[in-house]
Amino acid sequence: MNKQFVSEVRAELTEHILPFWLSLCDNINGGYIGLVDFDLLRHPGAVKGCILNSRILWTFSEAYLLLGDGKLRSAADHAFSMLCRMTDERNGGVYWSLTADGQIADSTKHTYNQAFAVYALSAYHRAAGSAEALERAFALFDAIESHCCDEGGYLEAFTEDWRPESNEKLSENGVMAERTMNTLLHLLEGYTGLYKASKDIHVRERLLKIFSIWEQYIYNPVLHRQEVFFDRGYHSLIDLHSFGHDIETSWLADQALDILDDEELTARIRPKLLDLADHTLSAAFTEQGFVNESEHGRVDETRVWWVQAEALLGFLNAWEHTRETRYLDATLSQWTYIKNHMIDKRPDSEWFWSLGPDGTPNVKPIVEPWKCPYHNGRMAMEVLRRAEKYRKDFV
Repeated sequence: MNKQFVSEVRAELTEHILPFWLSLCDNINGGYIGLVDFDLLRHPGAVKGCILNSRILWTFSEAYLLLGDGKLRSAADHAFSMLCRMTDERNGGVYWSLTADGQIADSTKHTYNQAFAVYALSAYHRAAGSAEALERAFALFDAIESHCCDEGGYLEAFTEDWRPESNEKLSENGVMAERTMNTLLHLLEGYTGLYKASKDIHVRERLLKIFSIWEQYIYNPVLHRQEVFFDRGYHSLIDLHSFGHDIETSWLADQALDILDDEELTARIRPKLLDLADHTLSAAFTEQGFVNESEHGRVDETRVWWVQAEALLGFLNAWEHTRETRYLDATLSQWTYIKNHMIDKRPDSEWFWSLGPDGTPNVKPIVEPWKCPYHNGRMAMEVLRRAEKYRKDFV
């Protein structure tokens, strides 16, 4: 691993990403400002999405665990208070969003949203030693298992009182999905965080069930990819290859295997995860960034911020397991592209949402309910953790 690379990533985390998000603290209404437009105008009156707040809470909690900076602990405390306000104390679960002053803006209970709150609360429990955070994480786990699944697996969208509703929020590309790869992936992520925090046997059992669903229905060994959108019977609804989700899964599910520590499961699943990394390396990686997706063979060459971060981390993870130079070369190439193009060099900004293949930024917000510090912040933190682990491999 390259020392300069690690040093630059550390600086990006500590001098750019974290200070930017710290600056968005809303000391009047609580939480963090929910919209910064492309012109860097901040909108304190914008809605506050639970996904964004959960990802901010997760980021500051993990950053505090890594760096030990008290400002990060205080920022996590602030985000935790907002997440508590986003919780439906009567029916259980977290809402989709609140208004800036804390009223319900969108009362949808989406499984994806619950999963991210579990992920965030579990990290905050580890960072702050908060028994309340762990209790809330388990309350959400119970809500998911009571309301969001059937005998076949996990469903998607629900009303405030847990009646099923259509899944506009996580359906796209002209289909309406009853099950999605994306929701299952982030349930795996959230439950992995909860298991890491608690070692609870019931959480472990559900993680094993999620891996079973993934292996049986999501992973396509013939096409070396994950299918994305499904009807209730797991029939794929569209010929879509989401390169970003595949490379994200390749390392995120691998991390779950490490935490579960099941030799038979690891031996069965890890080669499939490496298959995803290998295929995306050939299908989506270029020296000018990682392309987005392919629908019916038509490639969308947009360079999306989260996809670039996950590609770097996925290739680094594949290098750890294989020590194949091509993966380390791709990791370093991804970083070169990110630092030269994806990072917005304007003062008081962060990363662009996306770029065209020629490097031109698309006019999209720097912050909004989906644009968050979790992908790029996590990438940076994982690089630092792995650099410490593999210090002897520095060159």
